[in-house]
Amino acid sequence: MITRRRFLATSATMAAFAGLRPAWAKGANSSPNLEFPTQARERIAVASYPFRDFIVDPANAASSVQKIALKDFAAHVVARFKVNKVELWSGHFPSTDPKYLAEMRAAVEAAHGAVVNMAVDGEHSPFGEDSKERDAAVAFSKQWIDVAAAIGSSSIRTNLPPPTNSKPDPSVGVERLKRVVEYASTKNVVINLENDNPVSEDPFLLIKMIEQVDSPWLHALPDFANSLTANDEEYAYRGVNAMFGHAYNICHVKEYEASDNGKSVHVDLAKTFGFMREHHYRGYCSMEFDSAGDPYQGTADLIEKAEKFLG
Repeated sequence: MITRRRFLATSATMAAFAGLRPAWAKGANSSPNLEFPTQARERIAVASYPFRDFIVDPANAASSVQKIALKDFAAHVVARFKVNKVELWSGHFPSTDPKYLAEMRAAVEAAHGAVVNMAVDGEHSPFGEDSKERDAAVAFSKQWIDVAAAIGSSSIRTNLPPPTNSKPDPSVGVERLKRVVEYASTKNVVINLENDNPVSEDPFLLIKMIEQVDSPWLHALPDFANSLTANDEEYAYRGVNAMFGHAYNICHVKEYEASDNGKSVHVDLAKTFGFMREHHYRGYCSMEFDSAGDPYQGTADLIEKAEKFLG
């Protein structure tokens, strides 16, 4: 089974996209202006990542007979969960060819659905000691910004892998992140950073970088459980609370999660949704069931609980 943290990006085989334009260049937008629904269920999205065993595997399509094609995931979610918002994972994309992306956008629209975020995972670190490594991280994020624009997703979550032989230097990451955010503003795509990798995506490190970049196009994506798998509860909840202070359009709702080292955690949903209310968060809540068991039942349970807390 592919795990997100072990996902190897396909950037080496993907075509490079247009070069950098500064935020003030013609075509750049001053700030995002998304309109969010107020009804609880309309704020709920379903992530494709938990359904990785049920979606066609781009690396082994021959073994994926009778599995869900990614372009049909939105329709599948509407049918199974009566939810019309989805969050797609980059590892599920069989192609980033413009023809395929146009087909995906048409399929999502035909299902009366919407892609509210894309979780994008690459292998290149913006903190890398080698400038070529850092530039590759920028190029990879820009490629997926173009994908988001093509399929109508208003944002991407780009990951920040740790450097190989050193600790993450925020100043190094910020310099590259500014380039990503500047490009995203020209495409009307929001960039989100998630508290995932405990080394390079610690919540307080991300907040420091978000504040230094200081752009309305860069925000936090608070994940309910990730920080709990790597830190004590006091630190983890404090981090998630702080992340909600910088969140805009997407967060990841989980109740349980098992870390790579086998640690299993349980999220205090009342406390975490309380952080959301405290910071007047109005964006989407993506259901990302990420523990043992049936993801269909797990996602249905999360939707039911989230709807009550959001109501």
